[in-house]
Amino acid sequence: MLVDTHAHLDSADFKHDLQEVISRSSAAGVHAIVTVGSDLESSRQAVALAQQHPCIYAAVGIHPHEAAQVGPDGLTELVRLSEHRAVVAIGEIGLDFYRHLSPADKQREVFVAQLELAQRINKPVIIHDRQAHTETMSILREKAQNLRGVLHCFSGDRDMATQAMQMGFYISFAGPVTFLNARRLQELVRELPLDHMLIETDCPYLAPHPHRGQRNEPAYVRLVAAKIATLKAIPLERVAEVTTANAKQLFGFPTRS
Repeated sequence: MLVDTHAHLDSADFKHDLQEVISRSSAAGVHAIVTVGSDLESSRQAVALAQQHPCIYAAVGIHPHEAAQVGPDGLTELVRLSEHRAVVAIGEIGLDFYRHLSPADKQREVFVAQLELAQRINKPVIIHDRQAHTETMSILREKAQNLRGVLHCFSGDRDMATQAMQMGFYISFAGPVTFLNARRLQELVRELPLDHMLIETDCPYLAPHPHRGQRNEPAYVRLVAAKIATLKAIPLERVAEVTTANAKQLFGFPTRS
């Protein structure tokens, strides 16, 4: 049994065959999917999808790319969405200094506001960090005390991973760990303890080898797990068992009516 801890099932890429995508994930042994919001509309859709499909859970949040578009009313709505029983996390939130689609100061402001929300409602956070490693960790150390969470699609180094794990965060790996040229990331997988790892697809993006360049989907999280098993020289079943237990520990996956 596997858990895809980060998907974007609201994407237009799944508009015409979402039910088939979900069926394929089930056939591949994926028994839970966390579909993640990146703005208010995708957060609404995440909640709606979770209401429609028992295997889907929602995260709601404002991605750093969208930070410039959100004001006080938007954050108020995010609070309301976060109260839904299918919502297991606040995310994805964080900093992105690669594309700079929102001003850095606004990214920081919205990131901190959402960390504070997560603390108030006692839910974990899903962290987006791209070329902002130092500042992301600085904000987490200052503002995320006693918070649980995950650094999704991890792109940092071993020192950053160690700091995050010491704070109680999980490290999540996606399709890039399967890429033929991903030697640094693969070495990191060998070094880090499995009991601090999660697996994800980030679909429809970042499809793993041999599907690189195609649409990604939750069933392919099995390829991520298999690569981790190979790198750590352990059975796939062990990777599935531990990463699923980690996901349940972090997100809770509450019983829903």
